[in-house]
Amino acid sequence: MSSRMEQIINEIEDYIDGCKKQPFSPSNIIVNKDEIDELLIELRRKIPEEVRRYQKMISNKEAILADAQAKAEQIVAQAQIKTDELVSEHQIMQQAYAQANEVVSIATKQAQDTLDNATTEANGIRMSAITYTDEQLQGIEDVLTNAISASQEKYENLLGSLQNYLDVVSQNRSQLMPENTSEQDVSVGEGSRDTEESAVEA
Repeated sequence: MSSRMEQIINEIEDYIDGCKKQPFSPSNIIVNKDEIDELLIELRRKIPEEVRRYQKMISNKEAILADAQAKAEQIVAQAQIKTDELVSEHQIMQQAYAQANEVVSIATKQAQDTLDNATTEANGIRMSAITYTDEQLQGIEDVLTNAISASQEKYENLLGSLQNYLDVVSQNRSQLMPENTSEQDVSVGEGSRDTEESAVEA
């Protein structure tokens, strides 16, 4: 069964796939900010819950080892009882000791096998939890990376458009400047002639 985090990530991906594309742009999409914010808020709320759940799974390793240790001690205790029973039956001491050592050896091996199996199981649970958590975080990282890339591309396109408009305006101004200069020169020339004519009349 998938976790709520996986469901939210799938919903975000489905939402992005269902968004309308911007006119004349194959990669930019139109996103409803409120809807995507709602999904991201729920995702941020679920991340700590998922992480705590996996931490609890990892902490179970200690419980598994403690249980295995208890079982191992119980096996050894039973072996010791068996040894005492063999000795108390007044059998030949050498045979009794041989049987007792064999029982203790078997019990010790069983105890070690139990501990080894418990350790392997606990490590497996821990690695599975870490791998699963990393996969979920990678999914979140991919979604955020794509969102950032889309935003950067949108703003770069906007800046490019503004730069084009600025270039056009600057070009138009440069084309207008020679006309303004010529008009100023004509006005100055006429003013000079008026001054000269006034001086002659005087």
